[in-house]
Amino acid sequence: MDHIGIDVHKRESQIYILAEGGEVIEQRIRTEPERFGSVLGPRPRARIVIEASTDSEWVARCLEALGHEVIVADPNFAPMYATRTRKVKTDRRDARALAEACLLGAYRSAHRLSDPQRHVRGRLLVRDAVVRTRTRYISLIRALLRQHGYRVPSGSAENFIQRVQGLPLPGRLLSVVAPLLALMRPLNRQLTYSDATIEHLAVQDPRVPRLRSVPSVGPVTAAAFIAAIDDAQRFRHAHQLEAYLGLVPREYSSGETQRRGAITKAGHSRTRWLLIQAAVSILRRRPPQAEELRTWALRIAARRGKQVAVVALARRLAGILYALLRDGSMFEPQRVRHPGPTAAAAALVGM
Repeated sequence: MDHIGIDVHKRESQIYILAEGGEVIEQRIRTEPERFGSVLGPRPRARIVIEASTDSEWVARCLEALGHEVIVADPNFAPMYATRTRKVKTDRRDARALAEACLLGAYRSAHRLSDPQRHVRGRLLVRDAVVRTRTRYISLIRALLRQHGYRVPSGSAENFIQRVQGLPLPGRLLSVVAPLLALMRPLNRQLTYSDATIEHLAVQDPRVPRLRSVPSVGPVTAAAFIAAIDDAQRFRHAHQLEAYLGLVPREYSSGETQRRGAITKAGHSRTRWLLIQAAVSILRRRPPQAEELRTWALRIAARRGKQVAVVALARRLAGILYALLRDGSMFEPQRVRHPGPTAAAAALVGM
């Protein structure tokens, strides 16, 4: 069997083929389905390694349709590049390193999202972009009005336009912020549409109601968590999932010296942010079902501060959601237990 490494890029990709008879073939082609088909379509079934990237999924499917075995590899797996010198980096060297890793089996497969969760993740990305745009407009309007001594009352983002219009603004100042207010109206409509669409998609997934049984976890948070995890069985335990979401502390330890810093913030920033918002909601709104979780977080806040407590609670929520997905169960407040000394110490992470 041939072993192939492909360094995929947006416009052009480098191919390195280690043929079964020992022949080496190198070629650079445009990153297009037709070009992959013309170069690799006539060849016998081969094992191909590509790095996980934005284009990796469609490239993998294209190559699989040609009859090849494709491994989408984790680019953070250092042994995959053990044969490449770190002093010189080129696409040809990267493709050769991938082909040699394919031959030696020195790779770690990355998880490939299922089609439904890929669609949900796309919806969530669009929603996140719209929310960020609206937040940027709100911050700018507030700053412009504060320069003239006007403060917009607190409230929801959906009613921000009405609160601004309720201020006795002079016509000249109102004309300055009017373009932003006009842009916010269609943004609010699109956000309403996005939320309704995501909730509709979430209802079709039987796992979402289980996650929504956790206090302060709504349809967007549940859908984002499932889209990030996809298959709970790929994690051996909750701590591995928490590390995957970047909710564990950085560590720089050597010998007898141990240094822990702020959380790693690895993985999906959107899912991590939603879990932190859920933790803040539990501390502020005090839902009765989460009283034990809130009491646990408040004890941490008394020792380490509110920010540390919020992150620790978000980390624990991630573990609870993982357990619900893994076991197929619903949230039961009476089953919430306080972590042991080791887990509690690990939960005290900095921001």
